[in-house]
Amino acid sequence: MTIYLEAPVAIGRRRRLAAFGGLALAMTLAMSACAKEQSTTETPAGESVTLVKAGALTVCTSLPYPPFQEDVNGKVQGFDVDIVDLAAAKLGVTQTIVDMQFDQIKSGAALEAGTCDLAAAGMTITDERKEHLTFSDPYFDEAIAFMTPTGEKIMTIDEVKSKDLTLGVQTATTSLQYATDNGLDPKQFNDAGKQLEALKAGTVDVILQDLPVISEWLKKPEIGSAFELGGSITTGAQYGFGLKKAADPVLLKAINDALAEARANGKYDEIYQKWIGTAPNPATS
Repeated sequence: MTIYLEAPVAIGRRRRLAAFGGLALAMTLAMSACAKEQSTTETPAGESVTLVKAGALTVCTSLPYPPFQEDVNGKVQGFDVDIVDLAAAKLGVTQTIVDMQFDQIKSGAALEAGTCDLAAAGMTITDERKEHLTFSDPYFDEAIAFMTPTGEKIMTIDEVKSKDLTLGVQTATTSLQYATDNGLDPKQFNDAGKQLEALKAGTVDVILQDLPVISEWLKKPEIGSAFELGGSITTGAQYGFGLKKAADPVLLKAINDALAEARANGKYDEIYQKWIGTAPNPATS
């Protein structure tokens, strides 16, 4: 069972963590200084694991990010949630979820501060993020795609440039990196929901976001009737669950074991079909 918790005021949506420079360091140190006292929990296998809260696997995410995480009537559900529930079961605890801005997650600040044990946010494994986080084994192959109003389909980044379109991306994501690597200075949004609202309002002409997220949006009649999927890019990258740099080995093993067992017993394929709507690539499952 998954319980949805409100974001803590200290690092919730009301206070955005600076992404660079001395301010980021100062805030990270301040958060670490007031890190919560953690608890030791004994797993069903008789091992000891250190968790933020006894009896709970506390997970940081950034909502909304369907189909990986989405708040539906006060309960967070999605692909990542179902996978993490398997790891929580191996630890003999219940998953709880804390919502915050993505840059606080990918920087490792929230984990180092003791706000959460694990980050599950449809997060791509990158060398830069590995400097601040320990990642689980990969669990999803990344692809990004364009989305535009119906009749204005965009297939490539070169079309965005040649037509001088305003591109919207989510802050601190692979889509942002792809856009800047291709010479664009896109408008940035703190979360996927704000990015979608900007496209609806016409303040951007096209958005670039993870393909499963766009596909999930387009399933809703009011969105699917007004917008369309454009070209997609397979980045070759993969998603992983993030832990603090000095990760608890029992926690990391529980996550990786849960993933391996789910792939072996068909549970991964079941979750993939449930949330993505197709069978996974054999190389992934």
